[in-house]
This record gives sequence, structure tokens and C-alpha cells, in this order.
Amino acid sequence: MTSKKQKLELTWIGKENRPKLEPRILLEDPAKSYHAKHRVSDNDIFDNRLIFGDNLLALKALEAEFAGKVKRVFIDPPYNTGSAFTHYDDGVEHSIWLSLMRDRLEIIRYLLAEDGSLWITIDDNEAHYLKVLCDEVFGRANFVATVIWQKKYAPKSDSKYFSESHDFVLVVAKQLDRFNLRRLPKTEKQTGRYTNRDNDPRGPWKASDVLRNEARDYAIFPVKLPSGREVMPPSGTSWRYTKEKFAELIADNRIWFGVDGDARPAYKRFLSEVTDTIPSTTIWTYDEVGHNDESKKEMRGIFGEDLFATPKPERLLERVLSLATNPNDLVLDSFAGSGTTGAVAHKMGRRWIMIELGEHCHTHIIPRLQKIIDGEDQGGISKAVNWQGGGGFRYYKLAPSLLRQDAYGQWIINKEYNAEMLAQALCKLEGFTYAPSGVHYWMHGYSTERDFLYVTTANLNHEQLQQLSDEVGSERSLLVLCTAFRGRGEYANLTVKKIPKQVLSRCEWGHDDYSLRVENLPKAPPPPQQVEKTKGHSAANSVQSGLFDEEME
Repeated sequence: MTSKKQKLELTWIGKENRPKLEPRILLEDPAKSYHAKHRVSDNDIFDNRLIFGDNLLALKALEAEFAGKVKRVFIDPPYNTGSAFTHYDDGVEHSIWLSLMRDRLEIIRYLLAEDGSLWITIDDNEAHYLKVLCDEVFGRANFVATVIWQKKYAPKSDSKYFSESHDFVLVVAKQLDRFNLRRLPKTEKQTGRYTNRDNDPRGPWKASDVLRNEARDYAIFPVKLPSGREVMPPSGTSWRYTKEKFAELIADNRIWFGVDGDARPAYKRFLSEVTDTIPSTTIWTYDEVGHNDESKKEMRGIFGEDLFATPKPERLLERVLSLATNPNDLVLDSFAGSGTTGAVAHKMGRRWIMIELGEHCHTHIIPRLQKIIDGEDQGGISKAVNWQGGGGFRYYKLAPSLLRQDAYGQWIINKEYNAEMLAQALCKLEGFTYAPSGVHYWMHGYSTERDFLYVTTANLNHEQLQQLSDEVGSERSLLVLCTAFRGRGEYANLTVKKIPKQVLSRCEWGHDDYSLRVENLPKAPPPPQQVEKTKGHSAANSVQSGLFDEEME
């Protein structure tokens, strides 16, 4: 019997396995953050973010703060052409790519605003699978279009089969009924078709056909030309207008009969009467949005011959941002590469977040952004948008894993965490907003106006817990996370939990790399190892390992 719940879906090796991601905190490095020395205008944007680290963990780290706030995501992921993998079966390679893309797309969807959209550049090695994957994650009804970008201006003479001249840009909406695609301004080429051959005071115009491809008896009549000759619509056609309307248009100088007054009639459509924008097409030629060689020239202007392998031209990103965002909207790129998304967003007055794991985060992105902020970069779209410099960004790196295993295989709190980092990390794990109070030492974070969280590495006894309970009061509740505690009873307004036991099963701890490597094929996480307490195990050592299974007697 066929199940009624059957559905079309893409399957691959390891699809059922999903990573249990640790929601890391982000640590700012002020030495690498950068801002303009002098404020250029009131619109300077300083709170952009450049994040160094694995992009899947970084996306997870952004969830709590930026869920539903990103207007547009642009990603240029690895195309899975085989260059990232060697000596492995293509089925495994393809499965790895799909799994890791799926994991990222799911978080991206969560980060997008309801009227937000995702734009992905890809070639035909994975484009069609990626489209189906996007259908699964976002819903097929939210697919917008596949754009063809002409990335090369000439064919390659040494091509074995076809000379590949384009990439795809997949466009997906969070919710199609909320998505708004802006129109493009008309080009000089398009407006140049309007002229004023008869010096009409209403300005430039373009001749339009006055014939309809159907024979309507009431619209078939002779029209007398200024030359004195009469013309009829060709067989099988008729005029677009009635005889009376035609006479009105002629009287209003709306009909053009040619320079000598002897040409077939045409309707004068004035430039002032038509919209100055047009919808974007799904074919973007290199003369409109740039090509690969243009992007390499842009890189040479910034870095000399130290080129990034596959940069995108700034004009391509300008097109995307012009269509999908407004000034001050938030833009995200989790495969930042050489930083083109942030560079263009910065020049166009959009806020941005970029994520990059490669060392070119430091060798390419930071120097590029510094030149933009200082107004020294006048390449790319700078002159078109009159870029003069300004703004800034904050540099963050992913914090190390909160828990690590000691020499005995026991999970302990990472010694790199100080008290502030620990409180911030546990707030994120428990779904609280980190906001330490300047008044109450026990307020590290909140989930509601009456529900708070307190983190301490101390061993709390009954007297301390009772004091906490009294200070919190009957109108508030407090989640207490500590390394150990002694209790004589229940406290109505306190929930007391031990760390790391409270969070041990939540995530894959100590996993720092979810990048596109074969060894990163998702696997179900093994259960955390725990070591039974032995006689003589000191309280101090027990606190360090976090292995209390029951309240201390």
C-alpha cells in the first residue's frame, strides 16, 4: 500500500546524519577591527562584522542575535568541481557537498528576514542538485529564478566540448509573497532610442506600431497622410484605434507620418510618459555586470599580483544588492572569499556580515576593507557610487569549544574560558540573552522580564542558595548553573544545575572544522564519555571534571 506521506526529495549518502552544532560565542579582536579616522558623514556604518572561523559554526553563532534580521544572503560556495577532493569516489564527494550545503542553508533560512532572499552563484556541476536542495529547505514555491551570468567575454579555444561562458545565480525567497524585487534604472542605450525628430515641445519620443494583428471591422478605414495619399491597414489587420480616436491623436500631434509626411502612421510614445525603470532579465551579460577578467583587474589594483583564485566583479554584487536590498539593510556572506560582498555593501551603504575560514581573511579581506574605509580604493564601483571612504567593521573570531576532554577522557570546562566568556556561552546554550546586571551579581542573562540566569564556578552550599533565593524574590525565577552544590530542600524560585553535566549532551564538543573535506562527512556524535567517581576523588578534582552525578551529600 502506498503511503500518503510520500514526497519527492533528493537523497544522498549520509543525508540522515546531522551535526549537533555548538553555538559558540564570538570574541572581538580590537587590534584587527578598523574604522575611519574621521567621520565622513552621518551615514557612516561602523558595526559591520568580519568573522574568522568555520562558517557553519559561525552561522550557528549568529542565530540567537540575528534570526529573522538578514535581508539578503549572497554566497559563492565551492563549486565541487573535483578540485577540493582527490582519490575519492564521486558519490561520496557529491554526498559530502550536499550534506554540508544543506546544513548551511537551513541556518541561512532561519537568519533571513521574512522578506529576505538568498542568492547563490554556482556552475552546472551542482546547480541542478542545489536547486532541488533549495526546494527542500525553503519550499519549492519560494524559488524565484535562475539567472545566467556571462562570466567570460570570449570562448576558450582549447575547450574539449563547449566553451563554458556562464555561471548560474540561484535566487530563492524566504517567503515569496513577502519578497520584493526592485527594478533597474534604464540605461542610456535604452533611453537613447527616444529622439525628437519633429521638435515636439513634449520632448523625446519613440515610434510605436498602430496596427493590431486581427481584423476588426470598426477599425478598418483609410487614413489620409499629410502627403495626400491614403493608406489602409494590411489584410488581416486593423488599426489599434477607432476612426474618432485616430482623428484625436492626429490633432494632438501624436501620430508620426515620417519626415516627408508619406510614411505609414506611427504612435509617438514620449519618454516623459514611461517609467524610468525596467525589470531585470534573467540573462546578465558581462557588459552589464562584469566578467572574471574584470574582477581579476580589480584585485590587481588592490593586491598587485597576489590574486585571489575566483573573485567576483564588484558590478555583479552591485546588481544583486540593487535588486534585493535598500540602504542600511543587513547583508550576509558566509563564503566571503576575497571580501567582494562586504566591499560592495560597504560602498552602497548596506550593513554587512562576512565569514571566512581561510587565511585570506587576513591577507586579502582586511587590507581591502581598510583601503575602502580610508577612501583609497577607487576601483570597482567606487566612482559610480561616488565612494569617499568612511565606516568601519569589527573583527571577531570563534571562541574555542566550551568543553574539552582531559587526559582521562573526561569532559571539563575549557581553561581558556574566563568567567565572562563562560557566562556568555552558557546564556547562548540555554537560550538566554547575555546582559550582566550592574546591580545584581546573579543576573548574567535573561529570557523574559522575570526569568534570569546566573553562572558561577563556585560550589554553592545551602546557605548561599537560600540567600540567592531570598534576593531573587518570589516574583522572579533564576536558573543557577554551578560546578557543584549542596542543598537541603527545594527553592521555589531557583532551578539549580551543574556544569558541565547540564550541557554535556547538547552538542558535538571540540569539533572545530565542518569544512568541505571527506573526513567531515556528518556522523552521529558518540555519547559523551563519563568516568565513575572513585574513592578518594577529591572535591576539587570533581569540580574540575564536572562529574557530579548527584547533589553533594
